[in-house]
Amino acid sequence: MTSRDIAIIAGIALAVIAVFLFVEPIPQDPAYHAFADKRTMFGIANFNDVASNLPFLVIGAWGVAYVMRHGHTVCLPGLELAYIVFFSGVFLTAFGSGYYHLAPANEPLAWDRLPMTIGFAGLFSIIVGEFVSARVGRLLVVPLLLIGIVSVEYWIWTESIGAGDLRPYAMVQFLPMLLIPLILLLYRPAIGDSRFFWVMLGFYALSKITEFLDAAIFAAGGIISGHSLKHLFAAAATATLLYALMQRNPSARAANDD
Repeated sequence: MTSRDIAIIAGIALAVIAVFLFVEPIPQDPAYHAFADKRTMFGIANFNDVASNLPFLVIGAWGVAYVMRHGHTVCLPGLELAYIVFFSGVFLTAFGSGYYHLAPANEPLAWDRLPMTIGFAGLFSIIVGEFVSARVGRLLVVPLLLIGIVSVEYWIWTESIGAGDLRPYAMVQFLPMLLIPLILLLYRPAIGDSRFFWVMLGFYALSKITEFLDAAIFAAGGIISGHSLKHLFAAAATATLLYALMQRNPSARAANDD
């Protein structure tokens, strides 16, 4: 890592943090809970938004099992934990998001956001570990987990006292997704193929677009909403990372541990 690279990454990170620190507290908009597809099917309220979380369950469980069995041959030394954290977050998102969409409100939303922070902690540690430094990636896992969990707990606590503040959670979600493309551009992976990470980011971008167009997409055909599509595109992003891991040649694992 050159001093110029460090300056670029640190400068962007500090700028984003400064923006979030100096803006007014951001409460949760109650309108966020007003999703377009409210249909009840098979006795389950908001069925499509609930059921569209099932891919997270499958991909998360598959990913954890695969890393537990093959991680020592397809992951850089010590980064198995980051992958397990990532896929565990994906797995738990199926339950947290499913629970939230049964009756959308702030309190169940916390259970939706907690596993997502777990997934982001694992993902960013993987990116740093495989593109920048395996040692730094390993060291980031636990601190990022704690920061993510605290950001959600802080938000739900501030909502409970009537002074909701989403800034820490927004920073936890936004900053990694800003830094990851930069890291992919600046570095070559120590193992695997960076193209899979770009595909993953593409699916993530589609998930955010369809989330924003929730009502418009549902109104267009009345079949599926933008938010349900968000879940499917986000699941496709996680599946891309699992597929990338399964395509690795075990003999390509880097022998050195920095």
